[in-house]
Amino acid sequence: MTQTPSNPEKPKAKRKGKSLPPTLIIRLGKFVWTTMWRVMMSNLAPRSKSGEYIRPSSQFRNFISTEEKNPYQPEAGRYRLYVGMSCPWAHRTLVVRALKGLEDAIAVSIVSPLDSGWALDQPEAEIRTLVDLYQLGEPGYSGRSTVPVLWDTQTQTIVNNESADIIVMLNSEFNAIAHHPTLDLYPEDLKEKIDEWNEKIYHSVNNGVYRCGFAQTQEAYNAACEQLFTTLDEIDAILEKNRYLCGDRPTLADVRLFTTLFRFDVAYYGLFKCNRRRIQDYKNLGAYLRDLYQLPGVADICDQKSIKRDYYGNLFPLNPGGIIPSGPDLTNLSEPHGREMLGKAGEALVS
Repeated sequence: MTQTPSNPEKPKAKRKGKSLPPTLIIRLGKFVWTTMWRVMMSNLAPRSKSGEYIRPSSQFRNFISTEEKNPYQPEAGRYRLYVGMSCPWAHRTLVVRALKGLEDAIAVSIVSPLDSGWALDQPEAEIRTLVDLYQLGEPGYSGRSTVPVLWDTQTQTIVNNESADIIVMLNSEFNAIAHHPTLDLYPEDLKEKIDEWNEKIYHSVNNGVYRCGFAQTQEAYNAACEQLFTTLDEIDAILEKNRYLCGDRPTLADVRLFTTLFRFDVAYYGLFKCNRRRIQDYKNLGAYLRDLYQLPGVADICDQKSIKRDYYGNLFPLNPGGIIPSGPDLTNLSEPHGREMLGKAGEALVS
């Protein structure tokens, strides 16, 4: 029979190793993350000395026209648009293409962002990425490969990669093959007013949300945020009496504003820190957004799922966890907007 010792030896306690004080760990982690964040942000978004985001210029600025010596003539089936569904600049081209009724005349290829850039959802022969497309169009090209791209399938070249130029061409140069040739989104009598709005909206709203989200100093963010909401407040006041920015008919100024407004509550409000107010909180801007969304063909090219996936899932420095939020609910965009009383001409132009 085994007897238990009366005084069994107690197990020796393990020696605890020395650990860093919690405050030091936090400081070290903050230093490492801040340093890495600045490096990643400098690669993602070029900045000024004051920390303000600077958007690089587009590199390809050729035009399609019927001028005799112009190599790019408007022809059905000749051109193709390369677009990312989450990109507001590319979205502009899709909106004008839909409003003008150019779906049968100009094909579209969809690209989605990867860590290394944009990749085609459906590869085409030797083109699998946007970099491939740019290299095919201009061998040795070393600049940024961005969307949208207006591609000439006949000469295998990039016509233009500036959205502001592309929507002007789609509006005016394809009327002979458009289903809605009488719709003019850039009419001569409103060009000066449209250009004024475009200039204001580009700096403080279209690019303004990026200047907020990509700001690398508090001062740069504060300035961008103030300009953004000052302009939104101004637009909301204008829309009290005008159905659209320039009166009672939609123009390219409305198209350029629309694609930013559609993404605002989905991505810019939270991810880009543009959170003073949502667009749906504005009395007139919210209804104006619904009005534009309900123009023929527009809702079909508004992809909230891609916007949330690409903004929250691919902008790692802004959302390192990669968690995609469940909201917001945009079903109200299909509800009555009540802006018909402010003008009937807009309805006639897109009917």
